[in-house]
Amino acid sequence: MKDTARVVVIGGGVVGASVLYHLAKIGWTDALLLEKSELTSGSTWHAAGGMHTFNGEANISRLQKYTIDLYREIEAMSGQSCGLHPNGGLMLAATPGELDSLKLIRSRARYLGMETELISVEEACRLNPLIDPRHFIGALWRADGGHCDPSGTTHAYVKSARLLGAAVERFTRVLALEPRRDGSWTVRTDKGDVHAEHVVNCAGLWAREVGRMVGIELPVLAMEHHYLLTEDIPELRGLEREIVNTTDYSGEIYMRQERGGALIGTYEPNGIVWSPSSTPDDFSMQLLPDDFERLAPYFEVGFTHFPALGRVGIRKAVNGPFTFAPDGNPLVGPVRGLTNYWVACAVMAGFSQGGGIGLVLSRWMANGDPGQDILSMDVARFGAFATPKYTSLKVPENYSRRFRLAYPNEELPAARPVRRSPIHDRLVAAGAVMGANFGLEHALWFAPPGVAPLETPTYRRSEAFAHVRAECHAVRERVGVYETTNYGKYEICGRGARAWLDRVFASRIPRPGRLALAPMLNEAGRIVGDLSIACLAEDRFLVVGSGFAEEFHLRWFARSAPPPDVFVRSAASTLAGLSIAGPRARELLQRLVRVDLSAAAFKLFRVTETAVGLSPAIVTRAGFTGELGYEVWTTPDYFVTLYEEIRDAGQALGLAHFGGRALSSLRLEKGYGSFNKDFRPDYTAAETGLDRFVDFDKPGFTGRDAALAERARGPARRFVVMELSDGDADVVGYESLLKDGAAVGYVTSGAFGHWVGKSLAAGYVPSSLAREGETLEVDVLGETRRATVRLEALHDPAGARLRG
Repeated sequence: MKDTARVVVIGGGVVGASVLYHLAKIGWTDALLLEKSELTSGSTWHAAGGMHTFNGEANISRLQKYTIDLYREIEAMSGQSCGLHPNGGLMLAATPGELDSLKLIRSRARYLGMETELISVEEACRLNPLIDPRHFIGALWRADGGHCDPSGTTHAYVKSARLLGAAVERFTRVLALEPRRDGSWTVRTDKGDVHAEHVVNCAGLWAREVGRMVGIELPVLAMEHHYLLTEDIPELRGLEREIVNTTDYSGEIYMRQERGGALIGTYEPNGIVWSPSSTPDDFSMQLLPDDFERLAPYFEVGFTHFPALGRVGIRKAVNGPFTFAPDGNPLVGPVRGLTNYWVACAVMAGFSQGGGIGLVLSRWMANGDPGQDILSMDVARFGAFATPKYTSLKVPENYSRRFRLAYPNEELPAARPVRRSPIHDRLVAAGAVMGANFGLEHALWFAPPGVAPLETPTYRRSEAFAHVRAECHAVRERVGVYETTNYGKYEICGRGARAWLDRVFASRIPRPGRLALAPMLNEAGRIVGDLSIACLAEDRFLVVGSGFAEEFHLRWFARSAPPPDVFVRSAASTLAGLSIAGPRARELLQRLVRVDLSAAAFKLFRVTETAVGLSPAIVTRAGFTGELGYEVWTTPDYFVTLYEEIRDAGQALGLAHFGGRALSSLRLEKGYGSFNKDFRPDYTAAETGLDRFVDFDKPGFTGRDAALAERARGPARRFVVMELSDGDADVVGYESLLKDGAAVGYVTSGAFGHWVGKSLAAGYVPSSLAREGETLEVDVLGETRRATVRLEALHDPAGARLRG
């Protein structure tokens, strides 16, 4: 075995094999894969081998399509068959909600270039004659997907990697990982040490153990998962081709043909966690005991919906462990605080996602950037809140919902509440319906007295619609208060703070007493942050951004190498905040402060440290509603007092609470985009419109060369807000935008604009179509709606209310 390598990949399942192949393909041929047993011996060998492009995240769908398309390439290169059965897929709907979900998938697929079609149940039965049509009302057919041979596919990756110069050592156990001062690693194995520049944790069932070797606890847990193989089914004899892989939403069943019989699996409620604390070291090529008694009711549903399966015997039962993260998506990327330590684990759908994960991780390692937005797979989407107990509660919840609909207005209950601000209970008493962001509870909307704080999950407008409308009108007409504690907050101080911020952010860095909107770019000129910077003193700054991205941004700050005289600290748990917005906001806040808040004295983007009533606070004149507004920050020990004083001072002014749903409506009426929804690492400064905040004259900031080049040539697409024709539903996100029947762009977010009385959608269109009044079409749950581009804000386009 070699004793040095540029990179050591730990784990010989399909994900580790894909990472090895892609690293070798990108030119890192000095790559070594270590597997403690035989290749595929953890979860890979007993997988059902399904492959498809369906995912709630469009960017993951793209990577899944790449994975499926890759298999022909590695077959040709290696000479190893992947055992491909590219027979496509069917998704069955039994309820109107399920049918809405299929309509949304179809709309998204058009821009992604994926061939899909909504079909009748009768047409679905021709593709899979085992379906009992009495249980369904519609279906979606997908051209992509099918199933493959897990062992053959993994070995095709490995053989291709070896042909490119990579090495594989089986039956080699990693015992310890020890960091060196230069950022490289000593990988201790039972066959000797390897000095590696990089280490990748692709250890699957043992990902936790390989994480613990470097002092981290990854949010990964294994669940038992059953599927059955039937005896030969008479109805399948004589068919010209295999039946189409089928997913049954209502039955929580998946099934496909396996030789002359069928494979049927279920993601049952109350699933069983396997090996909750640690994975047995000697577990290899093993299955778990059958549990028919517990699972019989769920398979019976499958036998009812596909009756032919119940008329034949069971040839084999498979129960094996698969790993999940709390939200069901993989954990991919570098880990903050650990130089050159990477993860690619919790990949439950390895044969749909493994190729794409290998692609983005190899780019990330070689180029410092994954090459596209993968926020929904990034390991940094979890912070300290994702403790082992949190993971043990969320993973079973996610497992049980794998084939259930994920409604856009639905909040899942497991492991909540975890993080609560000091005013949480007061907001709940005021009627708040809570969501969770990075583990922190925050108000979505407020139920008025006498109304239950509940909401029916739906793709359409819910019973909260009228209450959100009232919140929006309160902000536009009077004054509203919104808790901002769920924002990401960072304190940056020290003699070198200004110079460092000048390099990290593309904007001009404000002077003391001022605030600036501050885009943050990567080297390719793409958006990695849309934040604000408040200068509290020449050497002290408060940076505010998206709460979900706290770990992501802390990792980016660390990557940007603060010098010894710069200190960066998260203020997530040390600052809590409120936003006061509306035409009477100044009148309210002036009652609590001695600072002159008049328009001339305290202009837009001013910041000061002052007492607000009894509370020492940071006050900025800023907000996200497009109204006259202020953000007030204080420490948690004063926060209840601050809230109560603002609430009491606002009673005579008609103060109302408002939540995140109202904020989405209000911001879109002003044409404001939101990081994660509208601004992500797929988009550039000019495409988003954030280039107006870029200081192109200053030298040396990250992404400057790319941003200048784009400014010279012009962006290929632009972010716009569109006004939709009347309908009974609003966009969710990633619906395709059409021009003359062709997909030309896609939606990123949307809401009903309650003040302007219009359904609004934000998204990206070719620059040639980013014109005032340009008309496109968008498929909203199967209904074609006109989308009219509005380049000016629909509310207060001149900004008079904002600056007043």
